[in-house]
Amino acid sequence: MSFRRRRRKGTEAESVTAEGPPAGERPGPITADEGAVAAGGSANHNALGPGSTVHDLRWAHIHIATDEVAWPVEIGRVPGLASAFQPRSALRESIDAAHDRNGVGPSAQILSGGGGTGKSQLAAFYAAEAISTGTDLVLWADAGEVEQVIALFAQAAVRIRVPGATGEDTEQDARALLAWLATTERHWLVVLDDLNDPAGMSGWWPHSRTRTGRVLVTTRLHDARITGNGRRRVPVGVYTPGEAIAYLRTRLAEDDAEHLLDDTVGDLAAALGHLPLALGHAAAYMLNQDLPCARYLALVGDHSRTLGQLLPDDADAEGYGREVTATLLLALDAAQRTEPAGLARPALRLAAFLEPAGHPRAVWTTPAVLAYLTEHRAAAPHGVQRPGPVTAEQAEAILRVLHKYAMVSSDQGTVRIHALTARAAREPVDEAAVPCIARAAADALLGIWPDPDHSDPELAASLRANTGRLHELTGEHLWRPEGHEVLYRAGGSWAAAGLTATTAAHWEQLARTSRAIHGPVHDNTLRACAELAYLFRGTGRGAEAITLTERVAADCVQLLGPTHHKTLMFRADLVTFYADTGREPEALALAEEILAIREGTLGPEHADTLTARSALAFAHRVMGHVEEALDRTQDLLADQTRVLGPAHPHTLRTRANLAASYADVGRTGEAVAETERLLADRERFLGPGDPDTQLSRSTLASAYGQMGRFEEAVAQTERLLADREQLKGPTHLDTLRTRTELALRYVYAGRVLEAIALEESVVADCERLLGPTHLDTLRARSNLASTYGDAGRFADAIALAEGVLADRERLLGPDHPETVGSRALLQALALSAGQRLDE
Repeated sequence: MSFRRRRRKGTEAESVTAEGPPAGERPGPITADEGAVAAGGSANHNALGPGSTVHDLRWAHIHIATDEVAWPVEIGRVPGLASAFQPRSALRESIDAAHDRNGVGPSAQILSGGGGTGKSQLAAFYAAEAISTGTDLVLWADAGEVEQVIALFAQAAVRIRVPGATGEDTEQDARALLAWLATTERHWLVVLDDLNDPAGMSGWWPHSRTRTGRVLVTTRLHDARITGNGRRRVPVGVYTPGEAIAYLRTRLAEDDAEHLLDDTVGDLAAALGHLPLALGHAAAYMLNQDLPCARYLALVGDHSRTLGQLLPDDADAEGYGREVTATLLLALDAAQRTEPAGLARPALRLAAFLEPAGHPRAVWTTPAVLAYLTEHRAAAPHGVQRPGPVTAEQAEAILRVLHKYAMVSSDQGTVRIHALTARAAREPVDEAAVPCIARAAADALLGIWPDPDHSDPELAASLRANTGRLHELTGEHLWRPEGHEVLYRAGGSWAAAGLTATTAAHWEQLARTSRAIHGPVHDNTLRACAELAYLFRGTGRGAEAITLTERVAADCVQLLGPTHHKTLMFRADLVTFYADTGREPEALALAEEILAIREGTLGPEHADTLTARSALAFAHRVMGHVEEALDRTQDLLADQTRVLGPAHPHTLRTRANLAASYADVGRTGEAVAETERLLADRERFLGPGDPDTQLSRSTLASAYGQMGRFEEAVAQTERLLADREQLKGPTHLDTLRTRTELALRYVYAGRVLEAIALEESVVADCERLLGPTHLDTLRARSNLASTYGDAGRFADAIALAEGVLADRERLLGPDHPETVGSRALLQALALSAGQRLDE
C-alpha cells in the first residue's frame, strides 16, 4: 500500500498535473504562486517569499548521547570572576542565612538590586565554589528570556540522562529535569541570571525536597511574584566603604599601578557612590591615563554641575546615580583624545542605540558607519589639518579604544555595551542628531544582512534584535521620509525563521505605525499590510487574509477611488484569497469586474489589462470552467506574444498556465510538450538559474511522473538539485526541498532504499539547520514516515508519524490542513500494519 494521496489542486498555475501526498506533504520545490501573479496581485509583497512557509524555531534539537554521565557536570557558561573581585563577606552571610534559615533551606535566594551592584559576580562566586567542591550539577542559565531557561533545562535533562528525557520535546524534557531536581540525592546548584520575566517563570522554578539543591537568582526587579513559595529576597546594594577602597587598591596593584593610590582613595570611592560598576570605570580610566586618585577626584568635581544637568535626580529612574555617568563621560573624554582621535564619542553614541546584548562587529566597517564617523568626528585643533574619511582600520581601532576604557566589550565578532553605559551615552544626544544615527545604524544593519539568512541563524537573530532595539529607541526617525528597508527585511527574516506569531506582530506593528505616520494608503502601509495578508494566507489563516485585504481595499476605494492602481492591486489579491478559501464564485465575479475597469481605463492592450485577463482565466479554472479557461489563456497568449514579445516573463508565465489548462482538459501530451518547450525557452531567455526556469523543470518532472516516465522525472529532478546546489549551496532551503522532491521521484521509480537514505539525510540537515519543529523539518519527517511505510518498516513509520502529529497539533492546531494530513497518514499506517488507533 502506498501512503500517498493526490495533491490538492491549488492556485499554482504551473502545476501541469497533481500528485503527491496530502496538502502540505511531499511538496516539490515550493514555487512562486502563479495564481497570485495571474490574479494581478501583489505577489512581490509576499513576506514569505515565493511559496515559502513559516515555521517555529523556539525549540532546539538535542542530540542524545549514549555514554554514561561523568559526574560532576557543568552546564551553561559560568562567568569568570572580575579583576579584584571582592568577596563581600557580610553580604554572603546574609545570602547563606537566607538559604539555611531555621535549618530549612528555601527553594531559592533572589539576589535583587540595581544594575551595576555585582549581583552576577556574587552568583558566579557561588558557582565557582560549587564547581571546586565537586557539586554534582552546576547549571548557569541566562534568564533574560524564559524560553532560554527552558531550553537549557531540557539540554541538562538529556545531558545527565534524566528519566523521561527524550530530546524530542523541549518542555517535556525540561519538566523531567525539574522532577529529577526535586527528588535526587545528588547535590546541585542552579543559577538564573538576570531574570526579568517572573510571570513567565511560573511553573518552571526548580526546588529540592531532599535539601541537596540550591537556586540562586539575580534580577533588577522588585516584584512580589519572584518571592513566595519559599523564595527569599536578599537585597544587593553597593560596596561597603571598606570594600570599595579594597577594590581600588587591589585593582590598581594588580596592574602594578600602586603609585596611583594616595590619601584620597576613600574620598574617591565615596564620590563614586561605592557602586562596583562605577569603580570599575574609574580604575580603568586611572590606569589608562596614569592618573592618581587625587587628580581623578578633582576631575569628577570639576564636571559635577554639567553632569547634574545631563542626568538630574528625577531622570534617574533606575537608581544608578549621576556618579556613574560622571565616570563614563570622563573616560569618554580620554578615549576621544586617543588615536584615532575624535571618534570615540560618535562611535559610542551609535553603539548606544543598538542591542546591549550585542551587535555584529561587521557593522563598524560598513560604508554607512564609516560615513557617519567621518561626518561626526570631532573637529581637529586649530592649525591641525582635518583628517580624511574614516577608514575601516580606524573604525576597528576606535572599537579597541572603547574596549580599553571598558565602555564596550568586543569579542568573537560581537560588540556589547552595558545597558547603563548605553543609557548614559544616549541621554545627552540632542534630538536633532538622532535621525542621522538612526539612518546610519539601519543602513549598516541592512548592509550586512545576508540574503537569505537562514544559513547563519545566530547572525539573523542578532540583526533582528538590533533592528527591533533601534526602532524602539528612534521611533519615527526610521519612518522619515520613508520607512527604512531594514524594518521590512527584519519581517522577512522573522518569517524565514518560522516564528509565525512574532512575524505577524512585526507586520502589524509596521502597518499600524506607518498608518499613523503616513496614512492608510501610503506605500509603506500597503506593503506591510500585503506582507501580513500573505503571511496569513501561507499559515492557513485565509479568512484573516481576506478581512485585512478587504479593509485595505476599502481604504483605497475611499481615498484613491475605485479605479486607482493600488485599489485594483489589493482587489486582485482578493481574487486569489477567495479562490484559496472556497469562495470561487466571488473570485470570478471580482476578476470580471477588475478586467472591465482595466479595459475601460487603460485599453485592451495595456500590461495591467493583460494581467487582469490572466486573473480571469485563473478564476474560471478554479471554478472548474476548464474549457473556458483554456480558450481565454490561448487568446491571452497570442496577444501577449504580439504586445509584450515571446521572451517577456508574463508571456512565458501564460505559456505555463496554458500547459496547466491542457492538463485540466485531459490533453496530457500537449501539456507535457508545452512544458518541455517552455523549459527550453526559459533556459534560453532567462538562464538555467532563474527561479522560473527551475520552476519549469520541477513542473516537467511532475508531469513525467504522472505519465509513468519515472526515470525521466528522476533525471530532471537530479538536474534541478545540481543547479540549486551550485547556485544556492547545499544548505539553502530550496536545495533541501529539492532533495525531498528527488526522494519522492525515487519512490515512484521503485528506488525506495535510495529514497530512505536521501530522506534520512534531509531530516538530519533540517533538524540541524532549521530546528526540529520548523515546518519544513516536520514535512521531511512526515515524508520519511511515508517512505518507511512503503518499505514495510511500520514500527519506524508509526513512531515517526506520531511525533509529527503531536508537534503539528501543538504548533498548528488540530484543524490545520497539515495536522489533518498527519492524522490521516498515521491512520493509514496503523491500518496497514494491522493495528487500530484509539479514537
